[in-house]
Amino acid sequence: MLALAILLLYLGIFKGYEPLLLIPIGFGVLLANIPGGKMAVMTIAEDPEIAKLSLLKLTEKYGIMNLLYYTLIKSGLLPPLIFLGVGAMTDFGPMLRNLKLAFFGAAAQLGIFTVLIGAILLGFTPQEAGALGIIGGADGPTAIYTSIVLAPKLLGPIAIAAYSYMALVPVIIPLVVRLTVSDTELKINMKEQDRLYPNRYEIKNMRRVKILFPIVLTILVAIIVPAAAPLLGLLLFGNLIKEVGSSTNRLFVAASETIMNAATIFLGLTIGATMTATTFLDGQTLLIIGGGFLAFAISIFGGIAAVKIHNLFVIKKINPLIGATGLSAVPMASRVANEIALKHDPRNHILQYAMASNIAGVIGSAVAAGVLIAKLAG
Repeated sequence: MLALAILLLYLGIFKGYEPLLLIPIGFGVLLANIPGGKMAVMTIAEDPEIAKLSLLKLTEKYGIMNLLYYTLIKSGLLPPLIFLGVGAMTDFGPMLRNLKLAFFGAAAQLGIFTVLIGAILLGFTPQEAGALGIIGGADGPTAIYTSIVLAPKLLGPIAIAAYSYMALVPVIIPLVVRLTVSDTELKINMKEQDRLYPNRYEIKNMRRVKILFPIVLTILVAIIVPAAAPLLGLLLFGNLIKEVGSSTNRLFVAASETIMNAATIFLGLTIGATMTATTFLDGQTLLIIGGGFLAFAISIFGGIAAVKIHNLFVIKKINPLIGATGLSAVPMASRVANEIALKHDPRNHILQYAMASNIAGVIGSAVAAGVLIAKLAG
């Protein structure tokens, strides 16, 4: 386990893979596995009486990390707070200007439900399979929140798998693209397609649309998939205070900096602290890591396949790299797709188009999590 901690720290510090998350998680693993340090999170399976302890008794008996875990993580508080910060840092403009591309963000959720079915066939309970499948959404907070509700005992391995594969987006997307997309398709120039086949409709007052969008979408989600409201609701609220402007600037700064940074630190450390030898070194954990990779790869392929099918029936073609960014790994997936496009054509800048699908993937994964929680919880 100490070797795992060092590996995660190495990937975050020297390789630059999701350093804001892998470094706290890696250090949490390190702290949890220091003998006698009382920094490992104790589960209910290890001590059934832990749920009956007051916060003071919990801290006295098992240490401060358990206080943080049971008040911030087990309660489900931190993932929505991180979504608040993500929303405050997100610009929905690229998606709103290219709403057609947003549908490929939905197609990229294919990996979630494919692995859900496969995990059930392998012997996981439906709740465990749902928590495992959500890794395919490539959204760490969503995976953690779903695990807390559906399969809390799998929280540590699922969190490690989700964030590790998010960090490996620059490796996994090119791998899937290389196996499924031709050079001709990679050279489809989105700006040239827009020039040849311009959009019929153009948003004239983008600021008004950006303000109305989070309000309207929150209402729709609350009605259709209320279980997704804790995540998607705070994501959209964070975006709203950003788009309103100067009158809510203090709230925007707090959400995008103070709250986001504090939540990220505590989330990483406490998730890492759940990773002890008793919870990590078993066959089920290895299946979770393997299943997580499969979910991730299938989600990328799902977005690509949706674009390929779309291109069969229209004159205005779409670069399949747009579908590959239907993951929630914003903006890393879009940057990777743009780099691949530029390698095949130095004039083919697709970043703004990729962001449309990429941002839609954030919404899609949160809605998918809400559906799984509504159907499987309890």
